Amino acid sequence: MKNSLYIIGASGHGKVVADIARLNGYKEILFLDDDPAKKFCGKYPVVGTSADAESINGDVFVAIGNAEIRERFSKCYENRLVTLIHPDAVIAEDVQIGYGTAVMAGTVINPGTVIGKGCIINTCASVDHDNSIGDYCHVSVGAHLAGTVRLDDNVWIGIGAVVNNNLHICNDCTIGAGAVVVDDLGISGTYIGVPAAQIGASRPRGGGKALP
Repeated sequence: MKNSLYIIGASGHGKVVADIARLNGYKEILFLDDDPAKKFCGKYPVVGTSADAESINGDVFVAIGNAEIRERFSKCYENRLVTLIHPDAVIAEDVQIGYGTAVMAGTVINPGTVIGKGCIINTCASVDHDNSIGDYCHVSVGAHLAGTVRLDDNVWIGIGAVVNNNLHICNDCTIGAGAVVVDDLGISGTYIGVPAAQIGASRPRGGGKALP
């Protein structure tokens, strides 16, 4: 039997993480949250605040969607963080996954890929061969990264977005839902559309008007 698992963040994301933890053999799953109104997350009790993670005896997972907050808590408890992988994820044998990362059901991660710390590879996302994904990235539900893509730290790939092969996305970028990235993105910011263009900048092709 595995140790108790304390999940920081009683949220919808936390519910998914708790289910993966159950499937990974944790018999006792408890939540910590700084909102005193929260008493349960699904069927699991909220037994304290994030500060209580310093004194409890058990493994820790940070289930917070905001990358900045997830990074802060992860660094506080990094010696006790675990990695949670859904048993229905398809992961090549040589894939490397950093601590504190969650890999959800239906994901496919192909050979040669390296995934950093504190990432979320969400439901039915696909990460093709030889990708390099930095720390605290989020590849959202149904998003697809083609081969040899490199994401720096704190990149959010939105729901259903697609990144073409052999591309680099710099740190602190957000790719909007359904966007299609066809060029390297070297400036931090938010990108939307097909092809993806930075909000407030001119589209890179076709002479279109600036995005709002």
